[in-house]
Amino acid sequence: MKTLLLSMAMGAAFTAQAANVDVKITNATDGIYFTPLIVAAHSPDAYLFRTGEAASADVEAMAEGGDISGLVALAEGVGADVQANPAEGILDPGASTSTTLYANHGDVLSIAAMLLPSNDAFIGVDSWKIPKKKGTYVIRANGYDAGTEANDELAGSVPTPPFITFGEGGTGVDIEVANETVHIHPGNLGDTDATGGLSDFDSTKHRWLNPVAIITVTVY
Repeated sequence: MKTLLLSMAMGAAFTAQAANVDVKITNATDGIYFTPLIVAAHSPDAYLFRTGEAASADVEAMAEGGDISGLVALAEGVGADVQANPAEGILDPGASTSTTLYANHGDVLSIAAMLLPSNDAFIGVDSWKIPKKKGTYVIRANGYDAGTEANDELAGSVPTPPFITFGEGGTGVDIEVANETVHIHPGNLGDTDATGGLSDFDSTKHRWLNPVAIITVTVY
């Protein structure tokens, strides 16, 4: 009987230190697309990116080309509960996707995906502490600049999927990287000249301000 009671007590203690966490991500922009997302619950000792630090090769691959495979491998390597590509592809402006994570006591939440069109911009949540208390919480997530590529806003420098219409003949907004660390992105500039100007981005569609995503976290 003592063994049974001890076992039950240990099970209850374990349950109290872990939780299922629903994460809903809404693209809050008017004309920017999210590439496949990585959503991870992990120990606060690990991180996917850090503001003020140079981007890793895995962050660069995600921010410049939408490739999250390196970040997924990194997160899985530190024991994170990872959901890769919950939207099963591109997350359109105004659209939402949801997933569920299993979080241990003290875990944090990290999220990342490239913003299209951009040179090296990405939606980022860096190690947001998952609350112990059950309830619903809202994160207003910013767009970050990986600091790995000049924000020239030229079609030849960025992925050009068929669902985005680019201009041509732009001369380039920035010609060099001004800040080589991860930092808050100022947003696209764009212009309305489809055959010239500085940018190949359409300022009536591709400008954006922070936050770029509204994330609803429900802890059970």
